[in-house]
Amino acid sequence: MNLFIYTIKVIIFYIFFLTCVYSEIIDKISINGNDRISNKTIQMFANIELKDEISNNKINQILKDLYETNFFENVKVQFENNTLTIEVNEYPIILNINYNGIKSKTLLKEINFEKLIREKSPYNNITLEDEKNRLDNKIKEIGYFNSKIGITIENLDNNLVNINFDIELGDKAKIKKISFIGNKIFKDNKLKRLIASTEYKFWKFISGRKYLNPNLVEIDKRLLNNYYLNNGYYNVSINSSFAKLIGNNEFELIYNIDAKNKIYFGDLKLDLPVDFDNENFSKINKLFKEIKNKPYSINTINKILDEIDEITTLEQYQFINATVLENIDSDKINLTFKIKETKKIYVKKINIYGNSITEENVIRNQLELDEGDPFNKILFNKSINNIKSLNFFKTVDQKISDTDDLNTKIIDIFVEEKPTGEISATAGFGTSGGSIGFGIKENNFIGKGVSLDSNFLLSEESFKGKFSVTNPNFNNSDKSLYVSLLATEDDNMEKFGYKSNKTGFNIGTNFEYLDDFRLGLGTSNFYEVIKTDSTASKTQQDQKGNYWDSFLDIDFNYDKRNQKFQTSSGFLSYYAINLPLISEKNTLRNHYNYSNYFDLYNQNISSISFMLKSANSLTNDNVKLSERINIPSKKLRGFEAGRVGPKDGDDFIGGNFAAAINFSSTLPQFFEESQNIDLLFFFDVANIWGVDYDSALDDDGSIRSSTGFALDWFTPIGPLNFSLALPITKKNGDKTETFRFNLGTSF
Repeated sequence: MNLFIYTIKVIIFYIFFLTCVYSEIIDKISINGNDRISNKTIQMFANIELKDEISNNKINQILKDLYETNFFENVKVQFENNTLTIEVNEYPIILNINYNGIKSKTLLKEINFEKLIREKSPYNNITLEDEKNRLDNKIKEIGYFNSKIGITIENLDNNLVNINFDIELGDKAKIKKISFIGNKIFKDNKLKRLIASTEYKFWKFISGRKYLNPNLVEIDKRLLNNYYLNNGYYNVSINSSFAKLIGNNEFELIYNIDAKNKIYFGDLKLDLPVDFDNENFSKINKLFKEIKNKPYSINTINKILDEIDEITTLEQYQFINATVLENIDSDKINLTFKIKETKKIYVKKINIYGNSITEENVIRNQLELDEGDPFNKILFNKSINNIKSLNFFKTVDQKISDTDDLNTKIIDIFVEEKPTGEISATAGFGTSGGSIGFGIKENNFIGKGVSLDSNFLLSEESFKGKFSVTNPNFNNSDKSLYVSLLATEDDNMEKFGYKSNKTGFNIGTNFEYLDDFRLGLGTSNFYEVIKTDSTASKTQQDQKGNYWDSFLDIDFNYDKRNQKFQTSSGFLSYYAINLPLISEKNTLRNHYNYSNYFDLYNQNISSISFMLKSANSLTNDNVKLSERINIPSKKLRGFEAGRVGPKDGDDFIGGNFAAAINFSSTLPQFFEESQNIDLLFFFDVANIWGVDYDSALDDDGSIRSSTGFALDWFTPIGPLNFSLALPITKKNGDKTETFRFNLGTSF
């Protein structure tokens, strides 16, 4: 017992002794070697004051803090006789940074965006090398793939330096050709439409995507990978991408793809803790039954995880995590979604770094977690994906740190801004005439996450212009708000003696009301001027004048497609109604469209669609000619656009009602060796009827139908579409069109 007491006393003595030795008091602070930086500033950096306690750990922390300021090349810290001595050797200060070899002010501004070193800042070799790498990547992004950068340092008096970047830009590296090799399943023309890079053409004077850009190539690979994953190719491998020099600064961009075999959903199970109520997960089990034996789709997996996200909002399930166990058996993938409870941990703080343009609230609006919330790994991952989906940032990284309190965590999110503006120009011509268009779009206006879009389209007889502003998350409500200004002109003065000018605006909101179901509410308002001359019909002359119309717009969009671009399965159901609020004619318009996508055999994509339209006056007035309905040309091939249905003299005036049924099916066995040609078979049936102002002009409800083949050809100058159609049923006076082509391109 006495030995035990003696041992305790010795331990206490040593603890006291060590504390006295290693935790003494600072009576004096001596700072040497500093020239520009004052003693007081260094003391602040070191976070020390007279009478502070000092220890070895504190000395190490002072060294770390001073080095992290990036002002000092060398730092020494000593403590003797109650005096803390700090010896520093300051880095030189950068006086000027010169970029030799670049004359363009626009290019200089672009490469200096988010630069790492600046005038009047400390110079060190590590940061300089990082800046050189950043410059090299940035210049290559712009298209100068063969550029070279050298650095010379000019030492000046007073510990100052000038930094010279000697840049040889060379010529821009043009993408002359884009090729896809390997077991790629899909044809080149389809894959080219997926990726961001595009082939160089002399008329593409606006687009920067025609130059070789390593970052854009990485985006291409992600787009390709997601497309294959969404079409059943679970094991796809984008093995490599490389650029082959084929001419003077001209490259062939080659993607090596191995799609492997197509995979289908097999058995899907949900593994829950024993104390969880299965009824709360019934929607997930129902979804499992719906997708069994269907092609694997990454979008479907995300939908399952979204359902799990919803469940995690219930208080009893806040501390859960989900993992997916995969087992491939032949052409089936069996998935087990394992739900397990986690330790109760809360979010103490969320920090966001790198957003020099985008406002912080725009980023925080994408977070499914907030400070003080339970930490949920599922919601955390979804938050990061939400930020990435904004498409405002080049990179989005994250870090989760523990705190002194073991029950809380700190989340750090690091973003790197990127340009978010777009410029586009289009041109097209065909048997139905020619058109040109131009557009400017900014997706993150002044960092507020607001989208601005301005565009116009000009053809031989019409003009359409639009300027719109969209806030995708107005007032943190998860509802989008849009405002649009519109102007249209249809000039038929020479042919039929009338002309219509319409200007106005739309304002409304759109939001997800239920899963995959979006609801839109808005109002459209137009001022229209109709002019006629003596060659116009009596009815057209009677409608001459000025009109103001206001409508309530409601639309319902139920979207179950596997993907919005190049859809291969699922369906889309859309209904829109325009209710007159203030109108001389009180025209009520309805539009319904249903499209279903499926495959009849391997590599085939088929679709069947149904359309209904109507326009009638609630007060039994005659609707204006500009409000009457025509069948869209894509809904009735084999006939000239707008040249079927009721006629007033020689003028096709449209109808009060229209309907169409369309079937199309690709024929992959044809042109199998041609990578830029696709052939499809189609069958169209449509009708247009109703003339409210003169029933004698109405036709007898004749059905128009046609069948034929359409060919999509991805030509060197842009996508070219041919259709060869045979009208089956028609009415006398209808204008048929056996052959049609359209050619479009971008700049």
